[in-house]
Amino acid sequence: MIKRFRIFLGPRRFRAFIALLVITGLASLALNVIGTRSPLVTAAQTGLLIIFLLGASLMVLGRLPVEERLRWLAIIVPSVLGIVIGSLALPQLSGIFLGAGLGWIVAGIFIFGDFRGPQNYRRAVKAMRKGDYGAAIASMTAEIKEKAAQPEHYRFRAELHRLAGDLPAARKDYRRMTKLDEASAVAFNGLAEVELQAGNLASARKAAVKAHELAPDEWVAAYNLGMIEERLRADDAAREHLSVALRLGMPDSRHRLLAQLYLWRIHQRRADERSGREALKALRREKAGLEEWQVIMSADEAGALRDVLSGDIDEARSLIMGEKAHVPQ
Repeated sequence: MIKRFRIFLGPRRFRAFIALLVITGLASLALNVIGTRSPLVTAAQTGLLIIFLLGASLMVLGRLPVEERLRWLAIIVPSVLGIVIGSLALPQLSGIFLGAGLGWIVAGIFIFGDFRGPQNYRRAVKAMRKGDYGAAIASMTAEIKEKAAQPEHYRFRAELHRLAGDLPAARKDYRRMTKLDEASAVAFNGLAEVELQAGNLASARKAAVKAHELAPDEWVAAYNLGMIEERLRADDAAREHLSVALRLGMPDSRHRLLAQLYLWRIHQRRADERSGREALKALRREKAGLEEWQVIMSADEAGALRDVLSGDIDEARSLIMGEKAHVPQ
């Protein structure tokens, strides 16, 4: 559980979370030395708890998709406001307000929707977490039989097939998804990733081009297309699309790290020393991204990523450490 939470937050946010927990916890323990009977001490400890809840909430909310972020804001904000206002107005009853605030979070989860999803999804997620991909796929197959026209069902099953190492089945599900929703950049992007993992670079580029056409303002589509083109030595196109991805704002250091690696390779092949130095300098600023990849690659579910990116990550590590890296010709 802790490992999954660390992967979800990323190394920097996880360290900040631990630091916040330690600081507020030690400060609260220090206040116990003064005495727990004083209303001021109780109010101060409540304040520390509020600081922790707010800080932790911001860290978690920042990693969630927009739609999930809004749901959790509706749950967390009333709780925190109730604790703050109640504790300031009646500090002697801060414990009651704290209990009520935490109770609202529990109630809000049910009021603002069941996040567990349909039963077959719950079964699939449970099986996936246990590494039983066969059972997870069977649950999603049952869901698809009930609702065959839902593209997202095929997307989830395709990802399960990828985790299980069944690339032909994953490819089939993504192709089915593109038929159900011809304007889905997500479907074509997923198909590009499967073809890349299978080593079919020409097919991967074709799907990635379509994804980028459908979502020209999404960094993921531009990044994946640039990565595939760099492997194909289509350097002009790769440089353009990787630069677009960086301009659009890649939120994660790990992706910026690899984008700069691919640009560095291109500049090295072109003997463009000035641009190469700039890309290398930018790459070395993304040390946090290397830490993120190290954590992610240690997960059991990262097999598909290891197949495609382990060599790139090793090369980026060598460059960050000042070692000479081999440039593919």
